[in-house]
Amino acid sequence: MKEDEYKTIEAPTEAIYTEKRSKFLAFAIPVRTKDEIKAHVEAFQKKYYDARHVCYSYMLGPEYSDFRANDNGEPSGTAGKPILGQINSNELTDILIVVVRYFGGVKLGTSGLIVAYRTAAAAAIEKANIIVKTVDLDIEFTFEYPFMNDVMKVIKDLEPEIISQQFDMDCVMTLRIRKEIMPQLRARLEKVTSLVIKE
Repeated sequence: MKEDEYKTIEAPTEAIYTEKRSKFLAFAIPVRTKDEIKAHVEAFQKKYYDARHVCYSYMLGPEYSDFRANDNGEPSGTAGKPILGQINSNELTDILIVVVRYFGGVKLGTSGLIVAYRTAAAAAIEKANIIVKTVDLDIEFTFEYPFMNDVMKVIKDLEPEIISQQFDMDCVMTLRIRKEIMPQLRARLEKVTSLVIKE
């Protein structure tokens, strides 16, 4: 994979794992923000209010640096960490995995819990369609209307996504392009007369 690419899942999935009558419901969900994660976790806690534990882990961002593991009352390191381990070993980000546990009356012990949470998380990931996305950057700039053709030629050549545009005497545009191509796009735009890039 290139430096400006990362892996995530395309759509939510769920899986069930049973161990000694304890039932583990695992959910993998694509997410982009902490607010989204908070909303999902709260929704699971409400929906499965009668479950013994609602544990989760998430990873956010293409740098794989924003993550959290939550044991939700299970012995420390027996739930959140093994879930996060599965996210890491599949090199995924922008993902939340929630595992809901219904206690079956038989204690699993710490090693049993670790295996159960890891297996449940792995089963949810296994069902997911893993996709590769690019790290994209935005660039906003202004230019005078007569230079529209020059700008459109750059856009036609490099094919950035047009996020917003307004055309007046002074035109304002925001473009999005993968990180790897941004220096090229910036250099081409800087050659257009009257064009000013907003920093």
